[in-house]
Amino acid sequence: MDKLYWSKGLFKKRLTVTRGNEQVGVIDWANFFSSEAMATINGHRFLLNRDFFLSKLEISDATNQALLATIMINLLNPKGDLVLNGKRFELEIKNFWQSRWSWKYNGQEIIVFQSHELLTKDRGSIEIYTADTEELEILILLGLFVRNQLVLFMVFILFVLLFMLM
Repeated sequence: MDKLYWSKGLFKKRLTVTRGNEQVGVIDWANFFSSEAMATINGHRFLLNRDFFLSKLEISDATNQALLATIMINLLNPKGDLVLNGKRFELEIKNFWQSRWSWKYNGQEIIVFQSHELLTKDRGSIEIYTADTEELEILILLGLFVRNQLVLFMVFILFVLLFMLM
């Protein structure tokens, strides 16, 4: 098992991924609410994009702009499917607080994400249970991009609730 760590301040525009003290990846947004991000992991560059309504996430190769994968996220349903290189991966949000989520392949968890902060969700870990899939970088980045969408959704709900109370 390989273990990575990620961190992103609540209203910051950069998420970092580290292995021990070594930075192995970043995701940079133009601002907190931006729908596009540039990501680098293990020296490979990707573009991340989300639909306006937070439900469709895409990842593309930054070099040739080729679309690599798309996943639809239903924030009220804890599961989503992704087909990548002819393989079907399943994203599952593991708890009500959206602080634990994972990618599965053939029913087995291959990557588990954990948020260690209950409300801010600004840091956590990534446990990788396989080393033999070429899609790991894409799955890690999409998993972290999903985390950002979950936080945006929670902020949106908070604003709606505050607006209704006024």
